[in-house]
Amino acid sequence: MSECYEANSRPNCDFKDGVCIHTDQVYDSCKEKDCLEDLEVILTQSGQSIIDQAINVKIKKAEVIWVFTDIEPVPFNRGFFTVDVKYFFRVTLDAFRGVGNPTEVEGLATFDKKVILFGSEGNSKTFSSDYNPGGQMPVMWRKNNLPKAIVEVVDPIALTAKVVDKAHCNCGCCCCDVSTVPDYICRCFSDELCVSNTDKRVFVSLGLFTIIKIERNVQLLIPAIDFCIPEKECLAATEENPCELFNSLRFPIDEFFPPQRSDFDNCNNCC
Repeated sequence: MSECYEANSRPNCDFKDGVCIHTDQVYDSCKEKDCLEDLEVILTQSGQSIIDQAINVKIKKAEVIWVFTDIEPVPFNRGFFTVDVKYFFRVTLDAFRGVGNPTEVEGLATFDKKVILFGSEGNSKTFSSDYNPGGQMPVMWRKNNLPKAIVEVVDPIALTAKVVDKAHCNCGCCCCDVSTVPDYICRCFSDELCVSNTDKRVFVSLGLFTIIKIERNVQLLIPAIDFCIPEKECLAATEENPCELFNSLRFPIDEFFPPQRSDFDNCNNCC
Protein backbone atom coordinates (compact mmCIF):
# COMPACT_ATOMS: atom_id res chain seq x y z
CA MET A 1 0.00 0.00 0.00
CA SER A 2 1.37 3.39 -0.93
CA GLU A 3 2.46 5.98 1.62
CA CYS A 4 0.00 8.37 0.04
CA TYR A 5 -2.90 6.04 0.89
CA GLU A 6 -1.66 5.30 4.43
CA ALA A 7 -1.31 9.00 5.19
CA ASN A 8 -4.95 9.53 4.18
CA SER A 9 -3.92 12.50 2.05
CA ARG A 10 -4.95 11.22 -1.35
CA PRO A 11 -6.25 14.59 -2.66
CA ASN A 12 -2.72 15.99 -2.36
CA CYS A 13 -1.05 13.02 -4.04
CA ASP A 14 0.78 13.37 -7.31
CA PHE A 15 -0.71 11.63 -10.30
CA LYS A 16 0.97 8.43 -11.34
CA ASP A 17 1.78 7.55 -14.90
CA GLY A 18 -1.17 7.19 -17.22
CA VAL A 19 -3.05 3.90 -17.28
CA CYS A 20 -5.04 2.47 -20.20
CA ILE A 21 -8.66 1.52 -19.56
CA HIS A 22 -11.26 -0.09 -21.80
CA THR A 23 -14.61 1.66 -21.38
CA ASP A 24 -17.68 2.99 -23.18
CA GLN A 25 -17.54 6.52 -24.58
CA VAL A 26 -20.73 8.48 -25.25
CA TYR A 27 -20.56 9.83 -28.81
CA ASP A 28 -24.02 11.42 -28.91
CA SER A 29 -27.12 11.65 -26.72
CA CYS A 30 -30.50 13.31 -26.54
CA LYS A 31 -33.24 13.79 -23.98
CA GLU A 32 -36.93 13.59 -24.75
CA LYS A 33 -40.17 14.51 -23.01
CA ASP A 34 -43.02 12.67 -24.73
CA CYS A 35 -46.74 13.00 -24.04
CA LEU A 36 -48.15 9.67 -25.22
CA GLU A 37 -51.83 10.13 -25.97
CA ASP A 38 -54.41 7.37 -26.42
CA LEU A 39 -52.20 4.31 -26.11
CA GLU A 40 -54.36 1.21 -26.34
CA VAL A 41 -54.09 -1.14 -23.37
CA ILE A 42 -54.10 -4.89 -24.05
CA LEU A 43 -55.85 -6.19 -20.95
CA THR A 44 -55.61 -9.59 -19.36
CA GLN A 45 -58.49 -11.96 -19.99
CA SER A 46 -59.87 -11.53 -16.47
CA GLY A 47 -59.39 -7.76 -16.69
CA GLN A 48 -61.15 -7.54 -20.06
CA SER A 49 -64.24 -9.26 -18.67
CA ILE A 50 -64.39 -6.60 -15.95
CA ILE A 51 -63.85 -3.73 -18.39
CA ASP A 52 -66.70 -5.01 -20.60
CA GLN A 53 -69.02 -4.28 -17.64
CA ALA A 54 -67.34 -1.03 -16.57
CA ILE A 55 -68.82 2.44 -16.95
CA ASN A 56 -65.56 4.27 -16.22
CA VAL A 57 -61.87 3.65 -15.61
CA LYS A 58 -59.14 5.51 -13.76
CA ILE A 59 -55.44 4.96 -14.24
CA LYS A 60 -53.47 4.20 -11.08
CA LYS A 61 -49.92 3.77 -12.32
CA ALA A 62 -47.75 2.74 -15.25
CA GLU A 63 -44.42 0.93 -15.04
CA VAL A 64 -41.71 0.28 -17.61
CA ILE A 65 -41.31 -3.47 -18.11
CA TRP A 66 -38.69 -3.44 -20.84
CA VAL A 67 -37.24 -1.27 -23.60
CA PHE A 68 -36.20 -2.93 -26.86
CA THR A 69 -33.64 -1.13 -29.02
CA ASP A 70 -32.32 -1.71 -32.52
CA ILE A 71 -29.69 0.32 -34.31
CA GLU A 72 -28.99 0.69 -38.04
CA PRO A 73 -26.66 3.00 -40.01
CA VAL A 74 -28.27 5.90 -41.86
CA PRO A 75 -27.74 5.59 -45.64
CA PHE A 76 -25.63 8.36 -47.21
CA ASN A 77 -24.90 9.88 -43.77
CA ARG A 78 -21.64 8.41 -42.55
CA GLY A 79 -21.35 8.10 -38.81
CA PHE A 80 -25.07 8.55 -38.10
CA PHE A 81 -27.43 5.82 -36.91
CA THR A 82 -31.14 5.38 -36.40
CA VAL A 83 -32.16 4.04 -33.01
CA ASP A 84 -35.52 2.28 -32.98
CA VAL A 85 -36.95 2.10 -29.48
CA LYS A 86 -39.99 0.11 -28.36
CA TYR A 87 -41.32 0.65 -24.83
CA PHE A 88 -43.40 -1.93 -22.95
CA PHE A 89 -45.56 -0.56 -20.12
CA ARG A 90 -47.49 -2.42 -17.42
CA VAL A 91 -50.60 -0.31 -16.78
CA THR A 92 -52.73 -0.68 -13.65
CA LEU A 93 -56.31 0.62 -13.77
CA ASP A 94 -59.31 0.99 -11.48
CA ALA A 95 -62.50 -0.18 -13.19
CA PHE A 96 -65.84 1.17 -11.94
CA ARG A 97 -68.88 -1.04 -12.61
CA GLY A 98 -71.30 1.03 -10.57
CA VAL A 99 -71.60 2.31 -7.03
CA GLY A 100 -68.98 0.73 -4.82
CA ASN A 101 -65.28 0.08 -4.69
CA PRO A 102 -63.44 -0.18 -8.02
CA THR A 103 -61.79 -3.36 -9.24
CA GLU A 104 -58.11 -3.30 -10.12
CA VAL A 105 -57.15 -4.59 -13.57
CA GLU A 106 -53.89 -4.57 -15.50
CA GLY A 107 -52.73 -4.63 -19.08
CA LEU A 108 -49.95 -3.93 -21.54
CA ALA A 109 -49.32 -0.75 -23.53
CA THR A 110 -46.53 -0.18 -26.06
CA PHE A 111 -44.95 2.83 -27.74
CA ASP A 112 -42.49 3.04 -30.65
CA LYS A 113 -39.94 5.80 -31.20
CA LYS A 114 -37.11 6.51 -33.64
CA VAL A 115 -34.20 8.94 -33.20
CA ILE A 116 -31.04 9.67 -35.21
CA LEU A 117 -27.74 10.10 -33.37
CA PHE A 118 -24.05 10.29 -34.26
CA GLY A 119 -22.12 7.13 -33.45
CA SER A 120 -18.91 7.57 -35.47
CA GLU A 121 -17.46 4.78 -37.58
CA GLY A 122 -15.69 1.57 -36.72
CA ASN A 123 -14.72 -1.44 -38.79
CA SER A 124 -13.01 -3.55 -36.15
CA LYS A 125 -15.00 -6.35 -34.57
CA THR A 126 -14.76 -7.07 -30.86
CA PHE A 127 -15.19 -10.51 -29.32
CA SER A 128 -15.20 -11.28 -25.59
CA SER A 129 -14.54 -14.55 -23.79
CA ASP A 130 -17.41 -13.96 -21.35
CA TYR A 131 -20.15 -13.69 -23.99
CA ASN A 132 -21.84 -16.58 -25.78
CA PRO A 133 -24.23 -15.38 -28.52
CA GLY A 134 -26.01 -18.72 -28.73
CA GLY A 135 -29.05 -18.56 -31.00
CA GLN A 136 -28.42 -14.87 -31.70
CA MET A 137 -25.31 -15.60 -33.76
CA PRO A 138 -27.01 -15.33 -37.22
CA VAL A 139 -28.32 -11.88 -36.31
CA MET A 140 -25.42 -10.49 -34.27
CA TRP A 141 -22.35 -11.33 -36.32
CA ARG A 142 -23.08 -8.70 -38.97
CA LYS A 143 -23.70 -6.03 -36.32
CA ASN A 144 -20.58 -6.63 -34.27
CA ASN A 145 -18.95 -3.32 -35.24
CA LEU A 146 -22.03 -1.14 -34.62
CA PRO A 147 -22.16 1.23 -31.63
CA LYS A 148 -24.36 0.45 -28.65
CA ALA A 149 -27.67 2.19 -27.95
CA ILE A 150 -28.48 2.97 -24.31
CA VAL A 151 -31.96 4.06 -23.15
CA GLU A 152 -32.46 5.49 -19.67
CA VAL A 153 -36.11 5.93 -18.71
CA VAL A 154 -38.11 6.45 -15.53
CA ASP A 155 -41.59 5.08 -14.92
CA PRO A 156 -44.04 7.28 -16.84
CA ILE A 157 -46.45 9.72 -15.26
CA ALA A 158 -50.00 8.35 -15.43
CA LEU A 159 -52.16 11.10 -16.92
CA THR A 160 -55.60 9.88 -18.06
CA ALA A 161 -57.54 6.78 -19.03
CA LYS A 162 -60.80 6.23 -20.87
CA VAL A 163 -62.97 3.29 -21.88
CA VAL A 164 -64.42 3.26 -25.39
CA ASP A 165 -67.22 1.07 -26.78
CA LYS A 166 -66.27 -0.90 -29.85
CA ALA A 167 -69.21 0.59 -31.75
CA HIS A 168 -67.90 4.12 -31.08
CA CYS A 169 -64.29 3.31 -31.92
CA ASN A 170 -63.22 5.23 -35.00
CA CYS A 171 -60.64 4.21 -37.58
CA GLY A 172 -57.89 5.63 -35.39
CA CYS A 173 -58.27 2.75 -32.96
CA CYS A 174 -55.55 0.19 -33.52
CA CYS A 175 -55.98 -3.52 -33.09
CA CYS A 176 -52.82 -4.60 -31.31
CA ASP A 177 -51.37 -7.97 -32.24
CA VAL A 178 -50.42 -9.88 -29.11
CA SER A 179 -48.48 -12.44 -31.16
CA THR A 180 -45.73 -9.86 -31.63
CA VAL A 181 -45.28 -9.40 -27.86
CA PRO A 182 -42.28 -11.41 -26.55
CA ASP A 183 -43.06 -14.25 -24.19
CA TYR A 184 -40.94 -12.79 -21.38
CA ILE A 185 -43.15 -9.67 -21.48
CA CYS A 186 -46.36 -11.70 -21.30
CA ARG A 187 -45.06 -13.54 -18.24
CA CYS A 188 -45.00 -10.25 -16.31
CA PHE A 189 -48.80 -10.45 -15.98
CA SER A 190 -50.88 -12.65 -13.70
CA ASP A 191 -53.14 -13.80 -16.55
CA GLU A 192 -52.94 -14.25 -20.30
CA LEU A 193 -53.42 -11.16 -22.42
CA CYS A 194 -56.74 -10.91 -24.22
CA VAL A 195 -56.44 -11.52 -27.97
CA SER A 196 -60.08 -11.88 -29.06
CA ASN A 197 -62.45 -9.15 -30.21
CA THR A 198 -63.67 -7.16 -27.23
CA ASP A 199 -66.75 -5.05 -26.55
CA LYS A 200 -64.79 -2.24 -24.90
CA ARG A 201 -61.26 -0.93 -25.17
CA VAL A 202 -59.15 1.16 -22.82
CA PHE A 203 -56.87 3.99 -23.90
CA VAL A 204 -54.40 5.78 -21.61
CA SER A 205 -52.18 8.86 -21.84
CA LEU A 206 -48.72 8.83 -20.28
CA GLY A 207 -45.93 11.34 -19.72
CA LEU A 208 -42.49 9.90 -20.49
CA PHE A 209 -38.97 11.17 -19.79
CA THR A 210 -36.13 9.46 -21.64
CA ILE A 211 -32.40 9.84 -22.32
CA ILE A 212 -31.03 7.98 -25.35
CA LYS A 213 -27.28 7.59 -25.91
CA ILE A 214 -24.95 5.98 -28.43
CA GLU A 215 -21.74 4.50 -27.05
CA ARG A 216 -18.68 2.77 -28.46
CA ASN A 217 -15.99 0.71 -26.77
CA VAL A 218 -12.75 2.72 -26.68
CA GLN A 219 -9.38 2.60 -24.97
CA LEU A 220 -8.50 5.74 -23.01
CA LEU A 221 -5.27 6.81 -21.39
CA ILE A 222 -6.08 8.48 -18.08
CA PRO A 223 -4.02 9.70 -15.09
CA ALA A 224 -4.31 7.58 -11.96
CA ILE A 225 -3.78 8.44 -8.29
CA ASP A 226 -4.14 5.04 -6.68
CA PHE A 227 -6.27 1.93 -6.56
CA CYS A 228 -9.80 2.22 -5.14
CA ILE A 229 -9.17 0.39 -1.87
CA PRO A 230 -12.19 0.22 0.49
CA GLU A 231 -11.64 2.00 3.78
CA LYS A 232 -14.77 0.82 5.61
CA GLU A 233 -15.02 -2.61 7.19
CA CYS A 234 -18.01 -4.83 6.40
CA LEU A 235 -20.59 -5.09 9.18
CA ALA A 236 -22.46 -8.32 9.70
CA ALA A 237 -24.73 -9.67 12.41
CA THR A 238 -23.67 -12.90 14.11
CA GLU A 239 -25.80 -15.61 15.61
CA GLU A 240 -24.23 -14.91 19.00
CA ASN A 241 -25.07 -11.21 18.90
CA PRO A 242 -27.75 -10.43 16.25
CA CYS A 243 -28.47 -7.00 17.75
CA GLU A 244 -24.94 -5.71 17.18
CA LEU A 245 -25.63 -4.73 13.59
CA PHE A 246 -29.05 -3.30 14.47
CA ASN A 247 -27.60 -1.08 17.18
CA SER A 248 -25.11 0.40 14.71
CA LEU A 249 -27.85 1.63 12.37
CA ARG A 250 -29.02 5.24 12.37
CA PHE A 251 -32.54 5.89 13.63
CA PRO A 252 -34.77 6.61 10.57
CA ILE A 253 -36.06 9.99 11.68
CA ASP A 254 -37.09 10.98 8.13
CA GLU A 255 -39.53 8.07 7.98
CA PHE A 256 -41.45 9.49 10.96
CA PHE A 257 -41.23 13.15 9.93
CA PRO A 258 -41.87 13.62 6.18
CA PRO A 259 -39.90 16.48 4.59
CA GLN A 260 -41.55 19.86 4.12
CA ARG A 261 -41.93 21.68 0.84
CA SER A 262 -39.00 23.96 1.72
CA ASP A 263 -36.75 20.88 1.93
CA PHE A 264 -37.57 19.96 -1.66
CA ASP A 265 -37.04 23.57 -2.81
CA ASN A 266 -33.63 23.66 -1.16
CA CYS A 267 -32.71 20.35 -2.76
CA ASN A 268 -33.67 21.59 -6.22
CA ASN A 269 -31.59 24.73 -5.72
CA CYS A 270 -28.60 22.63 -4.76
CA CYS A 271 -29.00 20.43 -7.81
